[in-house]
Amino acid sequence: MMDHTLSKTLIIINVTELIAEKYRVSIEEAREQLYNSKLIKLIENDDAELYGESPLYVFSLFEQEKSHVNGN
Repeated sequence: MMDHTLSKTLIIINVTELIAEKYRVSIEEAREQLYNSKLIKLIENDDAELYGESPLYVFSLFEQEKSHVNGN
């Protein structure tokens, strides 16, 4: 079984930067938002295979979750 730790780490870093940029928050706040989302469990789960997706795709999943939580 392959270890996808590096890929997952890079996705987390890139998605955190995308959150910070779009929502005009600090990297720390963006990281907190990501780690408080349900998405982080999917990123960390190898079976979900998000490690092979682009950061923009994973960010779009974050936005979907955020809009669903906010009722939009």
